Amino acid sequence: MSKRFGQHFLRDKRTIQRIIDALQPRADETIVEIGPGTGALTAQLISQAGRVIAVEFDNKLTPLLTEQFGSSPNFNLIMADALATDFCREILPATSARLVANLPYNISTAILQRLIEQRACLTEMVVMLQREVVERIMAPAGSSERGFLSVLIEAYCETEKLFDVAPGAFRPPPKVWSSVMRLRFRPQISIPREDLFWETVSKGFSQKRKTILNNLRQASGELAEVLKRNGGASIVLCKAGVELQRRAETLTIDEWSRIVRAME
Repeated sequence: MSKRFGQHFLRDKRTIQRIIDALQPRADETIVEIGPGTGALTAQLISQAGRVIAVEFDNKLTPLLTEQFGSSPNFNLIMADALATDFCREILPATSARLVANLPYNISTAILQRLIEQRACLTEMVVMLQREVVERIMAPAGSSERGFLSVLIEAYCETEKLFDVAPGAFRPPPKVWSSVMRLRFRPQISIPREDLFWETVSKGFSQKRKTILNNLRQASGELAEVLKRNGGASIVLCKAGVELQRRAETLTIDEWSRIVRAME
């Protein structure tokens, strides 16, 4: 285990089988696995999926993975950083794939954002995350757990929490529980002006104890210019029908969209 990579290798056979059962790999599809580690999931993926593209960042694992699976004709190991990987290119000639991953706790949010950027070729993901991260993702409007990641995932994905995983399922065991969840990309996204939308949401959550009005008043760059052109943050919120004293965590996707449309 390398502390640098935040790795905790999954060992528990029952948990591995539950993940495979949730994914149900098919012989006619390509599966992407982020972080194969020591190959606990990989072996079953290779036996069931038409093609497996494994992306691993830790070069020390190359000999182990190559020795175990290098002779499998449907296995392709890519030693690369998942945060910089072009998944749509790597799965060619396939045009779509499903993904399975045990995401490192320290970069799970960044990887999820990267995968959303790659949604043109990814249809579904079964991922293991720190349980607290899954709780934040699933937090509805009005929950104190709701944040930027909650809105991001809700906007692009249908979510389903599948099951929790105890620390003892890993070697070495982490200090926290994990959860496995399914994310399915929505076929249609109704977000106005995506860049401005995410800049607005990000600024709205920048200081969670402050109201949406106070946070937007502190905006800079393009968002500040757009707000100014439309009479300022208070005018925009009034046009959107959002009370000035609301906090970002209370807003629904529809209300965020109304705020952005009020700036058009």
